[in-house]
Amino acid sequence: MEQRRRVGVYGICRDPDGRVLLVRGSDRADFPGVWQLPGGGLEHGEHPEAGVLREFAEESGLSVEVTGLLAAVADVTPLPGAGVTLHTDRIVFAVRPGGGALRDEADGTTDLVRWSSPEEAAGLPLMPFTAEALGLPVTPLRRAAPGTAPLPPPAADRHQRFAAYGLVTDPAGRVLLTMIADGYPGAGWWHLPGGGTDHGEQPAGGLLRELVEEAGQLGRVVELLMVHNLHNPAALGPEGRPLDWHGVRVVYRVLVDEPTEARVTELAGGSTSAAAWFPPDRLEGLRMTEVAALATGHRVA
Repeated sequence: MEQRRRVGVYGICRDPDGRVLLVRGSDRADFPGVWQLPGGGLEHGEHPEAGVLREFAEESGLSVEVTGLLAAVADVTPLPGAGVTLHTDRIVFAVRPGGGALRDEADGTTDLVRWSSPEEAAGLPLMPFTAEALGLPVTPLRRAAPGTAPLPPPAADRHQRFAAYGLVTDPAGRVLLTMIADGYPGAGWWHLPGGGTDHGEQPAGGLLRELVEEAGQLGRVVELLMVHNLHNPAALGPEGRPLDWHGVRVVYRVLVDEPTEARVTELAGGSTSAAAWFPPDRLEGLRMTEVAALATGHRVA
């Protein structure tokens, strides 16, 4: 099967009684009759927070406000009718209702929306990522519906990429940064360790793999910090041609308990030219990428 990727954004929304808002997959969904958190595929160039607001309005009629970032997980679904194995990176936000009138979606991939108590939710067939996000037992799903519509072919001149990065520190408070190699966007700038995840790989696991490849360090993920969106409609990469580039990055806090000298390994693939530990007082004035500057609390030089 062909391997494809997509990014999905979802929200946990609760009412004053502690009930959570859920939507049911329609006959047009990959899993008809299965319930999940409101949300869906992120559009090209769309900020994840904007995407979850749009999805709530479409699927429930409610306007919501993002109040926090809860999780980033991935799953792989074979789509028999499409001849595709689909990897979905799912970003889950905490949201609160702000207005609107609750109503079902018409002619979409969901057909019912309702508030469910924890006991009611536990009795519903749930998408695994939804059950996990709600702290409920996870039950594997049957195969996707045979009638799933074929996915449109990927556009040759645009690319959406999901990646996981880390604000990596050691017990002394030093920060680990990596330098982008020549020929890549941002060449010569210091960046957070991390990069694109592989097909079938969880975000946190992909970050720890990248940490070994780019700097030779063994780390442990402490918490999910932020999501960063980068849209460059005229990016120029190693291929030497313009590309409408959309990068979606989740950033974790990572601790390296036993740091060693930072060394780039051959597994890094050429996109990283150097890695180094920096005491906090040496971060100011470094040429850092936007996401690195945001994560470390410094201005872009």
